[in-house]
Amino acid sequence: MYFGSFINKNTTLIESQNIEWKQNWHDDYLKWVCGFANAFGGKIFIGIDDNGNVTGLKDYKNLLETIPNKIREHLAIVAQINVLKKNNRHFIEIIVPQYTVAISLRGRYYYRTGSTKLELTGNALNEFLLKKSGQTWDNVIEQTATFDDIDQNSVHYFINDAKRSGRIFEVEDLTTTQLFEKLRLTENGKLKRAAIILFAKDPNRFYPNVTVKLGRFGTSDDDLRFQEIEEGNIIKLLKNVVDQLGRKFLIKNITFDGMLRIETSEYPDAALREMLLNALVHRTYTGAAIQLRVYDNKLSLWNEGNLPENLSFESLKGYHISIPRNPLVADICFRAGYIDSWGRGTLKIIDACKQFQLPEPTIEPLNGGVLVTLTKTTDFSTKKQTTSLNQRQIKAVQYVKENHKITNKEYQIINNISRETASRDLKILVDVEIFINSGVKGAGAVYFLK
Repeated sequence: MYFGSFINKNTTLIESQNIEWKQNWHDDYLKWVCGFANAFGGKIFIGIDDNGNVTGLKDYKNLLETIPNKIREHLAIVAQINVLKKNNRHFIEIIVPQYTVAISLRGRYYYRTGSTKLELTGNALNEFLLKKSGQTWDNVIEQTATFDDIDQNSVHYFINDAKRSGRIFEVEDLTTTQLFEKLRLTENGKLKRAAIILFAKDPNRFYPNVTVKLGRFGTSDDDLRFQEIEEGNIIKLLKNVVDQLGRKFLIKNITFDGMLRIETSEYPDAALREMLLNALVHRTYTGAAIQLRVYDNKLSLWNEGNLPENLSFESLKGYHISIPRNPLVADICFRAGYIDSWGRGTLKIIDACKQFQLPEPTIEPLNGGVLVTLTKTTDFSTKKQTTSLNQRQIKAVQYVKENHKITNKEYQIINNISRETASRDLKILVDVEIFINSGVKGAGAVYFLK
């Protein structure tokens, strides 16, 4: 299609999300056409160099015929082709519309993002094809699943939470089948993927890595001290991961108000819970497991899955709209009162850290996913003014978290102290109900966390 046209010699041409410059035509540029068609459309100018200078085309008349033919032949779409002129030099404008269906070039799919052209593969391709078909991953039927795969305890746990939140319809007389139908977790009696992720006895039987990996590190990633893996549906993971963190990975700061024992975590519980919820709701479930890393001076959580295109990492620090990757999963979590569906999750994390007098958390892209990091202002063990435990005792608490028990001899070794000092310290830990004694006195005594 030919349209003769001219542009003013003072007009500035700018390369951007929707504009690409090419000095000469090569058939490889069909990939850029494909990328624009799959994204938001755009323009490709042929006869302009990388600096935006019009270099012109001698064979522009021939290209007017060959380019649209190649686009139709290889992409099965139509693009508008214009001849433009500046400073007596002709160049070509290819206007590519946005297509609602997926466009491929020789069986490969390309996508324009920013000023780059990406070939979509793996999880990115799966999500793209689902989106183009009007679907989301969690709304697809899992043909091999039945209601025998559903964990009824998780269903009851959800119902109780949903009743407390006041965000669910009357459920008293509903069977699980009827409940799932009203929650849009089934279609024609078949379970959707969201039902498996939320309520299955063993979701990993259907999808790999419905898992949270927890690791305790020193100050660097090569100093892994111990690790745990939590598997299960979202309802279980929300409880089990938080319990595992408190039981083994985080030290409690112990203070007393008179006879009242007060325990304070290293990090705000509200921030940790919100980080985990965001990861479980928005992650790519065909990708890698969620990774939660606890270091001496920070805690980070990573989940696979990039932000939606119209959200930036900077926007997460302020008002933004909630655009869940898994809307069915998000809806169930909303009904249970776990999330509020207003896009306030990251704001809650930031606010919780502020109230806890921690630095503002960082939220950044990493390896195709999102990394959230909380940082401590000081080491927990230096808070002498707020704790009744000395540094030796705090060190022993961490030792028991890692090794499950400690003896008087081990206490002496890790702290390089005498047996008498170790005995006094351990007695205090028992008296304030942090440790319990195995019941054996003398050299055979073993201490555990209460």
